[in-house]
Amino acid sequence: MKAWQFTAIDEPLHKVDLADPEPGPADIIIDTGAVGLCHSDIGFMDGTITDLLGHVPIILGHEIVGTVSAVGPDVTEFAKGDRVGVPATTDGPGTALNGGYAQKVKVPAHLPVKLPDGLSFRDAAPATCSGRTAYRAVHTAGQVQSGMKVGIIGFGGLGYFGVQIALAAGAIVFVSELNESRWPLARELGAKACSKDIRDFESEQLDLIIDFAGSDGTLSSAVDAIRHSGRIVEVGLGVATSSVSIPNITMKEVRIVGASNGTKEEARAILALVAEGSVRPNTEQIAFDDIPEGLRRLEQGVTDARLIAVL
Repeated sequence: MKAWQFTAIDEPLHKVDLADPEPGPADIIIDTGAVGLCHSDIGFMDGTITDLLGHVPIILGHEIVGTVSAVGPDVTEFAKGDRVGVPATTDGPGTALNGGYAQKVKVPAHLPVKLPDGLSFRDAAPATCSGRTAYRAVHTAGQVQSGMKVGIIGFGGLGYFGVQIALAAGAIVFVSELNESRWPLARELGAKACSKDIRDFESEQLDLIIDFAGSDGTLSSAVDAIRHSGRIVEVGLGVATSSVSIPNITMKEVRIVGASNGTKEEARAILALVAEGSVRPNTEQIAFDDIPEGLRRLEQGVTDARLIAVL
């Protein structure tokens, strides 16, 4: 099989021809239908988070969807021909194991979920990572309810999903995004208003603020903007530390919670929302051979769409 392999920090991916993987007793083999390019892969390649990888050389790519082509003898949940997605995990393919920048992937059978009928591989791939993360932030950590006023900080890949998930739950959404060129799309999706600073919506008495940016000052702004006893969900990892107003947290009785990856149940939930059309991913299809160039574009920030390699 053809694959793009990561071999060393600050080195380009190498196109290699490897033997097709064989399933172990509790594994399945997936013929890759599509794989999303994630900014985490840039961090693996430039040394920022390379220590998280299970081994090097390794095939990256953790937003994997495709068709089951072989199953191990102990596998009962899946059969050949099933369409599946692999929720991204630190112990899964693309991080601990060889991943989806390949024509075939060996996956422990306890990881994947079946895809809803009719959902394209292109739309399903980003839901397994950024979509699931946003769903966890809005629903599990944010405890969103219909009619709530929700502030979204950062309208990038996660924020794009987060806005739609909150709207699908019946929330009224306000977006804070420094890049004004992204505001029209946020409004098109249904955001009530956009601004560069979430504090501009303090008078709205926001019930919930989700910080998908995690940049310098964003958590502090969220603490200033949230209503009394409101909830803040921190997702973004833009900076390692942040200064906030302790008196504001105390006197306003602010609840701050973190949210990261997600569960298989949350993966199924976001995939269902995408399948029914309540959430629509913003994607750009590229070819398998264009994965290295796509990662370069992602690193340079020259695309707002999620790049999806369709095999």
